[in-house]
Amino acid sequence: MADQAVARLAGINVGAPARPLPSADFGLIGLAVMGQNLILNAADKGYTVCAYNRTTSKVDRFLENEAKGKSIVGAHSVEEFCSKLKRPRRVMLLVMAGKPVDQFIEALLPHLEKDDIIIDGGNSHFPDSNRRTQALAEKGIRFVGSGVSGGEEGARYGPSLMPGGHEAAWPYIKDIFQGISAKSDDGEPCCDWVGDQGSGHFIKMVHNGIEYGDMQLICEAYDLLKRGLGLSPTEIGDVFAKWNTGVLDSFLIEITRDVLYYNDNDGTPLVEKILDKAGQKGTGKWTAINALDLGMPVTLIGEAVFSRCLSALKDDRTRASTILGGPTPKFEGDKQAFIDDLEQALYASKIISYAQGFMLIQEAAKEYGWKLNKPSIALMWRGGCIIRSVFLKDITNAYRNNPDLENLLFDDFFNKAIHNAQTGWRNVVSKSALWGIPLPAFSTALSFYDGYRTKDLPANLLQAQRDYFGAHTFRIKPEYANENFPEGKDIHVNWTGRGGDVSASTYVA
Repeated sequence: MADQAVARLAGINVGAPARPLPSADFGLIGLAVMGQNLILNAADKGYTVCAYNRTTSKVDRFLENEAKGKSIVGAHSVEEFCSKLKRPRRVMLLVMAGKPVDQFIEALLPHLEKDDIIIDGGNSHFPDSNRRTQALAEKGIRFVGSGVSGGEEGARYGPSLMPGGHEAAWPYIKDIFQGISAKSDDGEPCCDWVGDQGSGHFIKMVHNGIEYGDMQLICEAYDLLKRGLGLSPTEIGDVFAKWNTGVLDSFLIEITRDVLYYNDNDGTPLVEKILDKAGQKGTGKWTAINALDLGMPVTLIGEAVFSRCLSALKDDRTRASTILGGPTPKFEGDKQAFIDDLEQALYASKIISYAQGFMLIQEAAKEYGWKLNKPSIALMWRGGCIIRSVFLKDITNAYRNNPDLENLLFDDFFNKAIHNAQTGWRNVVSKSALWGIPLPAFSTALSFYDGYRTKDLPANLLQAQRDYFGAHTFRIKPEYANENFPEGKDIHVNWTGRGGDVSASTYVA
């Protein structure tokens, strides 16, 4: 009896069956394709993983099939799930972004303790991760918002992982995350700590925006080869196969080759039968909106988003094709020389897209007060993710050589590459205009490059116009400053003699 009394004082329920000691190194909630494959990946790396899903029949089905014989345990409630996790508990959510993430966090909190870790691996918008990091820190819980890229295959055999949030969580998830992540050609894990708050999901958002841009550029190259040069899908596939052995070697070029080679059961290319209406889930749009909010000219991703919107207007375009006239492409000359020019144009445009992406990342770090690891960001994208390519090794090297690099175009390697590509790039863009084949992504990349390298843009006239009609003021160039037009001052001029001297407030868009 005395022993039982001591046990009760110690908080032990003498009459209840003993609860097994926590056995799982890691817990994952959400057994859709990505969740299941990530669990299998972690189990293959020697970790014991606890799986839970709101529909518990999925847990049983998973344990009886794909997870059978592996170091994977299941749970039928949130309480049971948390009880099976070693401390500090490491819980990863792979559920639909938005409200479901918050609902699961609320369900978890009563069963967690101080310093436990919640990881959101979904496609959450970074402001939500900012909010969750702060709110959970106040409750003693360490929150991580992690980008996960690579699709089903990446999750199973090695994704790109981009974690950010409460930095004190990193030492406790580093081994697992770097263990299950993809590895670069040099053997480095495609995962490192990104930075504060929602920076992990921000980097994933930019990754997806660049993915939009890369895909649009590839589609425009395909259109030029098809309508401009008159090549068949198989011949275009041969072009992409060759490109995949050079500077354009990448996952997206590789899968484009495979798509173009793929025939339907009747022996004809399937790609030609697919309806030309592109879908999108919003992350590219988020990138473009954030670029506008921060005043960053991320023009290529913006054009890629708008191109998908234009593709959705299929009925309008079909009608317009019978009403609106234009030139008919007719190629004359050396086809291989043009294909070589197109390869350089695609390479140069990709350089611009990534330069713009890193400009946005740098501005976000300033705006949100984040300490970001730029060399590691490029490294994270070298394997496992959709935009993985040999090209990213050069970006990693550029930021390792100079972590404070102002712009990717200022790096010697990329500066030389884009200068070497210019002749072909300009030839391709000008030919497309003459042929009437739209190249919004190629064209905006070249326009950005020419604008960025121009010391004096025509915005001086724009400022004069704004001051004329709205008294929005302007500033004088330092070399023309005088008593009437002092340097660094907002100036309003009475352009017609009929206006007043009162000016509007100034602002930066």
